[in-house]
Amino acid sequence: MKLNPASHQKVYFASDFHLGVPTAEISLEREKKIIRWLDECKKDAHTIFLVGDLFDFWFEYRSTVPKGFSRFLGKLSEIADAGINLVIFTGNHDLWMFGYLDRELGAKVIYDPIDVFINEKKLFVGHGDGIGPGDSGYKFLKKIFRNRFFQWCFRWLHPNIGIGLANFWSGKSRAQANDTEQRFMGDDEWLWSFSKEMEKVNHYDYYIFGHRHLPLDLEVGQNSRYVNLGEWLNYYTYAEYSDGEIKLKTFEG
Repeated sequence: MKLNPASHQKVYFASDFHLGVPTAEISLEREKKIIRWLDECKKDAHTIFLVGDLFDFWFEYRSTVPKGFSRFLGKLSEIADAGINLVIFTGNHDLWMFGYLDRELGAKVIYDPIDVFINEKKLFVGHGDGIGPGDSGYKFLKKIFRNRFFQWCFRWLHPNIGIGLANFWSGKSRAQANDTEQRFMGDDEWLWSFSKEMEKVNHYDYYIFGHRHLPLDLEVGQNSRYVNLGEWLNYYTYAEYSDGEIKLKTFEG
């Protein structure tokens, strides 16, 4: 993907909104804060990348999608209608996107990490799930989740049952991850390790991921950086490209 923003335009990156948890009331307040951030982005954005796990669970049945998030989806439609490029990556919580957001929002939905060129800078961008060392259990599950036959089977569950089961599973997996989400793991930061291994083969100026939930901006070699976007349950962090640099920032709005 090649982008050529003008000198006054910026490119924004955010991930892991996890809309829908822990309660409808708390999720709504977070949704409104995200909308305020999007309104700020809209003033000078060339492209907005939303890098996965926008929803704590999302599955598109043939004629049904999870209810809620109307303010958020409406704001994304407004942004796309304004001519701003909107790129959405699937994450491990919302990987079952099958065309609804493309059609309704005019977004470009991406399912795997991609190369992104912004003017003279080269980026590797993806949600970050299922890559890097370890996590073999999830990597196996991801193959099942993305298998067309198993997706077809899940569609035969009534949405009340299917979405209920998925929300239970999602909450369980998030609870198990809470300890590592708040702690820097040093050399065991698997996405950082992945970035360093990638850099040995092919140079990128920036490696941009979500998934980890901990905001990080770390050196990869001498001329490259690994940026993890954090999340919006606690940190409200995002990355901004401007004047050839990407900086990790916190939204205070």
